[in-house]
Amino acid sequence: MSYEKVIQAESLTIGTKQTKKAIEQGRALEVLVADDADPQIIYPILKLCKDRGIHVIHVESMKQLGKACGIEVGAATAAVLK
Repeated sequence: MSYEKVIQAESLTIGTKQTKKAIEQGRALEVLVADDADPQIIYPILKLCKDRGIHVIHVESMKQLGKACGIEVGAATAAVLK
């Protein structure tokens, strides 16, 4: 399952602002996006990934993504870093 990539990642950034920053700086290898997140929040991330050729992995739940990242709250996005 996709959540395992997050758990096994050596370097990770969590949340839309930090994910966007990592993409813009060229540090993101893959981006995980929760399908239950607000589309207005994740659309800019998806567009950036498409424009820069970054692989996007869709996961079901913000709550589960946050848990996989080791935080107590949901996460709309996370990025596995180089």
